[in-house]
Amino acid sequence: MKTKSEIIAELAETAGVEKSQAATLLEALVAMAIREATDGFTIPGLGKLVKVERAARTGRNPATGASIQIAAKTVLKFKLAKAAKDAIMTPA
Repeated sequence: MKTKSEIIAELAETAGVEKSQAATLLEALVAMAIREATDGFTIPGLGKLVKVERAARTGRNPATGASIQIAAKTVLKFKLAKAAKDAIMTPA
């Protein structure tokens, strides 16, 4: 797992720009993803960030085995693009 600094350094080297410019671009991408997540935000070739409503359901307390009600809630999911999934799941 790479740190933010390592990601910025690799982006800067790959794009041939200064690290400060790469950091600004990364921060802009993150801000855009957060701002547009309610409508779905796609990073072509990687995947899509989507807002999903989870229905209320009955769960089980693992310690006691008792049934509990889990409330409905809104969550964010990242759906991996097929090309990215294929590249990751292909044996080396």
